[in-house]
Amino acid sequence: MDRHLRFGIEEEYFITDPATRRMPDKPPGAAIEACEAALGHCFAYEMFQGQIEVASPIFTSMAQAAQYLVYARRTLRGIFEPYGLGLLCAGSHPLADWRTQQATHQDHFLQLFEDYQRVARRSLLSGLHVHVEVPKHLDRIQVMNEVLPWTPLLLALSCSSPFWDGADTGFMSYRQTACDEWPRMGVPEFFEDQKAYDAYVALLIRTGTIKQASDCWWGLRPAAKYPTLELRMTDACPRLEDVLCIASFFRLLVGHAIDQPHPGSTYSQKSQWILKENRWRAKRGGIHASFIVEGYDQPFSVEQWLFMAEQIFGDAARAMGMADVFSHLRRILQDGTSAERQRNVYARVIRGSEDVHAALSAVVDQLLMETAHEPCVNDELPRAVCES
Repeated sequence: MDRHLRFGIEEEYFITDPATRRMPDKPPGAAIEACEAALGHCFAYEMFQGQIEVASPIFTSMAQAAQYLVYARRTLRGIFEPYGLGLLCAGSHPLADWRTQQATHQDHFLQLFEDYQRVARRSLLSGLHVHVEVPKHLDRIQVMNEVLPWTPLLLALSCSSPFWDGADTGFMSYRQTACDEWPRMGVPEFFEDQKAYDAYVALLIRTGTIKQASDCWWGLRPAAKYPTLELRMTDACPRLEDVLCIASFFRLLVGHAIDQPHPGSTYSQKSQWILKENRWRAKRGGIHASFIVEGYDQPFSVEQWLFMAEQIFGDAARAMGMADVFSHLRRILQDGTSAERQRNVYARVIRGSEDVHAALSAVVDQLLMETAHEPCVNDELPRAVCES
């Protein structure tokens, strides 16, 4: 078991005016240029001008990840503050109006807006993406198949998008519901191995359906640019502690899969049916949903599913130096996800004033505060090459 298994984390942020609690349509160009200059290749533009992304260096430990992401968030906040702007990290922005947001003027993004029209225009969403390296001698699709059944649990733990377009959607992750408007998102097609996946991608490229393999945007996919599996299903998380916890769990899942003699051998068409149902339950109910576990007739609560995960992956967690990951995951269950905290703030304000805008403004304030909170980490930053 490789305790130094390499990984990276991508965070997406909404630029937010703390006075209006809304996203600016066009943030000051000087501020964006300063962000890029400060973070270098680790800074990335997003589809909308009011969004930015940090694509981390390569890490070999969660301590490195914590150090860098504290640094990145702190740096970005410091740049935006003189402009009267803040940083909000969540799957959706409670008071954002997608109709007023401006596209980023880069060819790739402009082509997405041209090809996908209103689907792209409505895609004002932020995700937490985690890359974990898979050794070259292994079949990445088979490793992916070993991990796939657990992705709804990861989604449930990350839910942070209950509000959309100024209203409560009834979903814990409305972001995943909005993602379903796109093709090739959500659950991957059923592939037995890399050869089957390559044939699928070749067919789509040959027929002009997609331009490159990276146009497959599933919630878990083999990255086109790096030798990694990329988790994309999870919502962006305001609390950095939750980011690190979820990234740790995903890294553990991949590490365990890599160590199996025949990874993915039990993943079947039935497994995919269950996965699709569980993803629906996760985005609708989050950690309060019940889930289907293959081989069992009774549904599992999140607590039961997490207990099962600890029985299966506990030895691997200790071997990888992540023995405390399950206690951290249980803390998310105890504290509630961001989606629950947002709804609690909204309910408290609406009871006192019945003012929807005031309630949503309070939710934005909490998200800004949680995004700005820094867990205690060593100030020494990792020395690694940035990957964008």
